[in-house]
Amino acid sequence: MKLKEKKPRTSKRQILRKSVASVLLLNMLCLSTVPAMVLAEGQQTEATTSTKPVVEQISSSIPSVESLELNVKSAILMEPVSGQVLLNVNGDTPLPPASMTKMMTEYIVADLVKQGKFSWDDVVTVRENASKTIGSRIFLAQGDQHTIRELYIAMAVGSANDATVALAEHVAGSEQAFVKMMNDEAQRMGMTNTYFANSTGLDIGDMPKEFQPANDKETVMSAMDAAILAKYIVTDHPDFTEFTTIQEYTFRPRDKKPMVNWNYMLEANKNVTNFRQFAYEGMDGLKTGHTSRAGSCFTGTAERNGMRLISVVMGTQATKTMKAEDVRFVETRKVMDYGFNNFEIKQVVAPKTTVEGAETVTVKKAKNVDVPVVTDQGVSFVVPKGADMSSLQATVSLNEETALVAPLKQGTEVGTVTYSYKVPGSDEPVEKTVKLITAQDADKANWFKLFLRAIGDFFKDLFNGIKNLF
Repeated sequence: MKLKEKKPRTSKRQILRKSVASVLLLNMLCLSTVPAMVLAEGQQTEATTSTKPVVEQISSSIPSVESLELNVKSAILMEPVSGQVLLNVNGDTPLPPASMTKMMTEYIVADLVKQGKFSWDDVVTVRENASKTIGSRIFLAQGDQHTIRELYIAMAVGSANDATVALAEHVAGSEQAFVKMMNDEAQRMGMTNTYFANSTGLDIGDMPKEFQPANDKETVMSAMDAAILAKYIVTDHPDFTEFTTIQEYTFRPRDKKPMVNWNYMLEANKNVTNFRQFAYEGMDGLKTGHTSRAGSCFTGTAERNGMRLISVVMGTQATKTMKAEDVRFVETRKVMDYGFNNFEIKQVVAPKTTVEGAETVTVKKAKNVDVPVVTDQGVSFVVPKGADMSSLQATVSLNEETALVAPLKQGTEVGTVTYSYKVPGSDEPVEKTVKLITAQDADKANWFKLFLRAIGDFFKDLFNGIKNLF
């Protein structure tokens, strides 16, 4: 009888090694039928962040604000598209704004017309409050009838207090009801240092007594808030110049003289003898103001070479050689020149740009799980003229509330990228955030591809698990 040869005893470690070899062989056989690009679906990291400098150090310099020697209580210079503040002198200090208050009245009325709730041709019947309103006015009598457009021009061009009150009462039923709308809008716009007591900017004591507010809290507005309000006007109502560039306007056919625009700096005034010394290239708005308590104020806006700036000066006082009403234009010229002479708009990121470090996102169940992403729009900053960008950085954040699953349409938002830039001489960087969107459709893979991908994932996880044992 022939005995069977006894096989050597196999250790547990040898058995495990053979098992690993078998698994690896089977894994290789299965994965050989799966395209390399779809072996496994990756997991996106939560709030992925990538911060990289984009350009070189700035080399140019700009003059200091102190060198302007501004004769103002406060001043602001803002670029409205980016919201960048280029000059700030006591910009957050609440001060009496006088007739710059009417900018909010102008905004609300124009917005209601834009919404279709009123028409420029609607007829307004003047009430008692408007007829008794003093200061700059067009001498409306109770019962007079004029269109919203006529009264709006009188307010924007001649700063007519009675026309302003007539509009406020027509829109809201009473001036104080309209004032509530004004304060609500100010809050919505982020005007944190503003309070309106009336629609005109008059001191409460100068209002008709029976129509004064219940409290004695006077109207105040900071230069920063005035710039914010102006930003909303030029952004939401780009046709504002239809009214603000009118040089003079005859309100009634019987009027012997037209009302003259209080904004002497209008570019068109370069040909007007009395105003040519103040005329400023590109100037097309916005609103002057003057009371004994406020001094003289002016919110101006001008556009040159595709860049619009908003300037605000408040609390200008008369000098030995010039009235306060004229000083506001001299100081505005200094502020505007500071902006146009030293700054320009530069596009730092073009639309549909790929961000380094965040070129793709993972989309589950897609034919191609790595889908390219780009910015949804361009990014521009106001920078010193002739300067390279300084310390521009890009910070990417990918959405992780829900996993991205195919199918996805091109243009789907998958995150954001925030570009920040430190303006020389400024304490805080300016920032702009744009969306990251998919650059192409992410079609869903067919069932067979998903099946093979699932097998690949299974064996990959198994291999990784075994590998961790060693």
